[in-house]
Amino acid sequence: MEFRRIRDLREDNDKTQQEIADYLCMNREVYRRYERGVREIPAWALIKLAKYYHTSTDYILGLTNRRKPL
Repeated sequence: MEFRRIRDLREDNDKTQQEIADYLCMNREVYRRYERGVREIPAWALIKLAKYYHTSTDYILGLTNRRKPL
């Protein structure tokens, strides 16, 4: 459930949906759909978010609970 993790990461970092959408160079509504699980997040955006939050794509995808990459 990557949508839950990307929302939690955003909120933990006190960022708005608009700020993250701007970082990803997309419309806020498109990003909002990723957070809500309406649309599947593309690989390029997943990788960019993992770098932004200093975590792994596996964490965002829910494949591990280890927030910090090894």
